[in-house]
Formats: sequence, structure tokens, C-alpha cells
Amino acid sequence: MSFGKIITLSSGAPLPQIGLGTWLSKPHEVENAVEYAVRNGYRHLDLAMVYQNQHEVGAALKKVIPSVVKREELFITSKLWNSSHQPDQVEKELDETLSLLGLDYLDLYLIHWPIAFPPGNGLFPPHESLQNEIAIDKTTTLVDTWKAVLKLPKEKVRAVGVSNFTIEQLEGIISATGVVPVVNQIEAHPLLPQDDLVKYAKEKNIHITAYSPLGNNLVGKPKLTEHPIVEEVAKKLDATTAQVLVAWGAHRGYSVIPKSVQESRIISNFKQVELSQEDYEKISSIGHNNRTRFNIPITYNPKWDVNIFDEPEEKAASFKVNIA
Repeated sequence: MSFGKIITLSSGAPLPQIGLGTWLSKPHEVENAVEYAVRNGYRHLDLAMVYQNQHEVGAALKKVIPSVVKREELFITSKLWNSSHQPDQVEKELDETLSLLGLDYLDLYLIHWPIAFPPGNGLFPPHESLQNEIAIDKTTTLVDTWKAVLKLPKEKVRAVGVSNFTIEQLEGIISATGVVPVVNQIEAHPLLPQDDLVKYAKEKNIHITAYSPLGNNLVGKPKLTEHPIVEEVAKKLDATTAQVLVAWGAHRGYSVIPKSVQESRIISNFKQVELSQEDYEKISSIGHNNRTRFNIPITYNPKWDVNIFDEPEEKAASFKVNIA
């Protein structure tokens, strides 16, 4: 059985390039999806506390460890949620994650978003006076949280990184600590190439993991998997459009974590297709005049009134990320 291509991280750890994403999977679907994935060659699993399904992942891991795979053959990532950014909360949430998963350690632990919520009032603490808005902790900085993450015991976490961080935010935590994140996990697909961020990451030897590699299904927005150019390349390669979009991310050197709960699609997404430079450039042309970010916190319900990416659609946000 093929386990796919391997990328070596700056920590020296081997990371399987194609992983299984578990975001937006409905209750009672993730357990089967993880089991399908591991039985069909996946060795990279991407999780998070806020997905609220890590207990199901843990149930699946019990089914496949050690009967199908040894723990050390898996690369398991999880993420610290916003309401545990305070230094005294960081290891507590990690311990909860390990308990839910039934594991002794994670291969990679990421700060999920560069914004803190107040602790102790759920994953999405409501604003005390504004309806339909999340409370923001404006005192805990990214540097505070990064320093706490760096202090996590190595026997519990093998490597640490971030997610959804911009160049400015990365610069802030690196200049304050001298420690470069191993990974930055970002939304990445042909409509959001983020070339400047990718260039910076290469210079710093920060690996990029691409989430939402197939785009998201927003009402009123055409599906990226149904774009004529993607369909054209897929037909040429006798591949699915999802395989072509995963291949676009892999061509750029990313690890890619498509989400699926259907066994046939889980298997299909894992089959790595090679893009020629010509086909890669053809697919890249989709985003030249049509840049689209699907995952923007100020558009959430309830919304986070914070400017994370410093982009036009966020200009109404009243609070800018507190880096240091």
C-alpha cells in the first residue's frame, strides 16, 4: 500500500503530504472517516478542539492502533482554540485534547487563530453587551500565547506552529522569541494563492499546510470544483476535479488536507495526481483577477469583530490583532 509523498519539516519530522481534514464534519461521521482513511493509507490527520469531534477521532484511533498502524506511524495535528490563549490555559487545553484522543502526545500543535477570546465561558463566549458578537480578549497578545506554547513539554508535543497567521503576525512572534513556527496552516487554493505569504514562509523555512484546498461552498458562489478550467485539466488527466485541486497545492510544496467523510472520496483524494507546469499555470490563472477568501471571521455568525488579515472586507472591524 502506498502512503503517499513525505515532506520533511524544519523539526526533522516526516510529514505525509496528503492528510485528512476533519473540519465541518457532522457528528457521528468523523469516527468512520478516520478509520476509512487510516485503513486506506492516510498517515496524516488534522484535528482541532473547536471542531468538537476529537472524541470521535479518539474512538477511531482505538480501532486502528495498533491493529492497523503503530502510533508512531501517524502524524497527528491539533490546534489550540482562541479561548485558551492565556498562558495558564494553554497546557490545560492540550491535556484535554490528548484525553479526548486517547493519546500521550501530538506530532504538531498549532495556535488555531491569531486572536484571543476570554476563557471560562465556552468556545464562543458572547459579548457582554453586543448581540451576535463574540467577546474578544484584548490583553492577551500573540507573543504571550506563543511563549506559552513554546514551554509545552516535548513529551506531549513534538513540534509547534500556527494557523491563519499573516506575515506581520509571524514577524511579531519570531522577533519576540527567536523561535520560528514549524508550520503555518492557511486557507489555500487557486483563488487564494497568497504568494507574498508563501514566499516569506519559504525564506523562514515555515512549511505551509493548505486547508480548504477545494474552496468552500458559499451560497451564491460557484464551486471551485466545477470551474471550467479545473474540469478541463481533470478530464485531460483522467482525474477528479478534487484530485486536480489537491495536486495544485502539492505542486506548490504544501501539505494538503482535504476533508471528506465518504469512503470513496477519501480514497480518491489520496491518489496523488501530478500536474505539468503548463497545467499548474492554467489552474493558477483562475485566481489572477478573482481572488476569494472564504474563511473570514468578521462574516461569521456570531461575528468576531477583529481585523485579522487586514483586507478590504475586514475594514469594518473595530479591533486589530494584538501581536505584542
